[in-house]
Amino acid sequence: MRSRGTTPHAPRRRAVAALSALIMGVSLAIALPGQASAATRVDNPYVGATSYVNPDWSARAAAEPGGAAIADEPSFVWMDRIAAIGGTPGARGLRAHLDTAVSQGADLFQVVIYNLPGRDCAALASNGELGPTELGRYKSDYIDPIAAILGDPAYASLRIVTLIEPDSLPNLVTNAGGTAGSTPECATMKANGNYEKGIGYALHTLGALPNVYNYVDAAHHGWLGWDSNFVPAAAQFKKAATAEGASVSDVHGFIVNTANYSALKEPHFKVTDSVNGTTVRQSSWVDWNYYVDELSFAQALRTELVRQGFASGIGMLIDTARNGWGGPSRPTGPGPLTGVNAYVDGSRTDRRIHAGNWCNQSGAGVGERPTTAPEPGIDAYVWAKPPGESDGSSKPVDNDEGKGFDRMCDPTYTGNGRNGFNLTGALPDSPVAGHWFSSQFRELLRNANPPLDGGNGGEQDTQAPTAPTALRATAKSSSSVTLAWTASTDNRAVTGYDILRGGAVVGSTASTTFTDTGLSASTAYSYTVRAKDAAGNVSAASAALPVTTQAGGGTGTGALKVQYRNTDSSPTDNQIRMSLQVVNTGTSAVDLSTVTARYWFTPEAGASTFSTSCDYAVLGCGKVTHGVRAASAPAPGASHYLEAGFGSGTLAAGASTGEIQLRVNKSDWSSFQEADDYSRATNTAFADAPRIGVYLGSTLTWGTAP
Repeated sequence: MRSRGTTPHAPRRRAVAALSALIMGVSLAIALPGQASAATRVDNPYVGATSYVNPDWSARAAAEPGGAAIADEPSFVWMDRIAAIGGTPGARGLRAHLDTAVSQGADLFQVVIYNLPGRDCAALASNGELGPTELGRYKSDYIDPIAAILGDPAYASLRIVTLIEPDSLPNLVTNAGGTAGSTPECATMKANGNYEKGIGYALHTLGALPNVYNYVDAAHHGWLGWDSNFVPAAAQFKKAATAEGASVSDVHGFIVNTANYSALKEPHFKVTDSVNGTTVRQSSWVDWNYYVDELSFAQALRTELVRQGFASGIGMLIDTARNGWGGPSRPTGPGPLTGVNAYVDGSRTDRRIHAGNWCNQSGAGVGERPTTAPEPGIDAYVWAKPPGESDGSSKPVDNDEGKGFDRMCDPTYTGNGRNGFNLTGALPDSPVAGHWFSSQFRELLRNANPPLDGGNGGEQDTQAPTAPTALRATAKSSSSVTLAWTASTDNRAVTGYDILRGGAVVGSTASTTFTDTGLSASTAYSYTVRAKDAAGNVSAASAALPVTTQAGGGTGTGALKVQYRNTDSSPTDNQIRMSLQVVNTGTSAVDLSTVTARYWFTPEAGASTFSTSCDYAVLGCGKVTHGVRAASAPAPGASHYLEAGFGSGTLAAGASTGEIQLRVNKSDWSSFQEADDYSRATNTAFADAPRIGVYLGSTLTWGTAP
């Protein structure tokens, strides 16, 4: 396929052989000749190889209805704690797996190295047993014993592929810098450097074994596909690969989509598509990402990693165990061209509610079977996460594995900043991470793509969700009503809700809130909500809620409009952040010095004075004016407004000011509660904002005032 540097690292190989001899009681003179037989690595370890089939997993798969169709597929063995090395109840240890591989006649063995100190600082479900400072124990009690076993001459005929530490290094880029997804735990790991040191030590120690092929986990496109993450992540990988004695030559390649659900290929749309002049990147689903699937991401990341200094022959792996997204919900062609969101949502095969959802996803299916060298730069499609092994428990479960409860595995949780405050899409009644989850396995069989031979792999889902309860109005104005309700439950998972006004559907959402706009003042309306699941089952409607809109409130109609996107996914922090752009929809230029936009909010408790900032503007922040004023007629969610204007300039017909990034804080930096603010919305791509007013002088020309 391509050339790859194969120069052996003799001094370090002898050092690890000596370590293996000491631990196993085998003389150095015996160990070295055995290892020498595998001294030259091949370009792609999967070419011509017979991969090990884990009999522990295979037996569980075969016991499920339809599971025999995939029970003989090879997958990785997970060393997710120290005890796993020796074996745990129901699972053989590393040496027993290797012995079984030899007896099978396999010549390729795949193992996940997964026990870093402070492991997965951003997700409780995959927490580990080692604390943030236990680097020494990670080395002596975990990596060294694994190296000793892998270095046994009895296994010299095996090509051993190691997947180094999923979910670790990318957290230092995306979850340790004060963003909505940041955690104190990730900040700690970034400060102490133990992720980098641990991975560097693993690469250095295992890379010294001549038959070991190290592949480093590199997240997925829905995590690292933005400019702000892509190159910094590649640089972070390079930093770890040169820590604790390691070098880039200890890295044979990288793997993407480990234990995730991102589609391998999106056949019905491309990131370069546009709908009515709006690019796909501006859709809510893509959210300015540069990639829409894993294959394009993996190939682009490989190019960037080579640019960062990794060998030009590195290969990529893609985990396809659970990213098939087949079944009845799989689109058969592009979505409608009525708008970019409708187009993308109708086109995408990845049917998750949000790309940030990662736990036991409803509607997911088995993907491409393990395949060697399927695309340029790709060494193999592999099954890193064996189908049927849980991502985490849907409720707290006591365990001795160091694995916590993460609300992202709870199907009733309405989300956080990392998934745009959407429902999780998780299946109910899931066990602790890594334990067998029969319902998930059957779901994966049903929705396999390519389809499995011999049928659909399991029973059809015909059970509808329960009806939503506690429907209520949390805010209203003269032209809008904001609704909230208690989440429904389902035998698999609720995927969304339809909102009905007077019996007609007026909108759909994946969350448990919705704002109905464009209403008439002083008018009575009746609302109901119903839930739906991935199989298309729809619940009974909720109890009806009568709501009467408020009186008054000016409505602007003119040649200007404002578009908004939410850049602050946490509604309870101490700042309000947003991006705005004013668009001239008319046929003549507008004097910008006469234009202002008003974003209405309430500060709740705390200081009554404010500071405002412009962080970025296409026009230049020096041309943007901003400040907070008290509303002359306070209304629910609108006691104050942020007013943005322009010192000078003109806006040509059909032109936009371009993005303006603004933020507000109280002078005492106390927290806001933005969820009920009049102008706030949750869209993260630019969209028309009828609840943000645009004024020409004192005349409202766009939007609805509260």
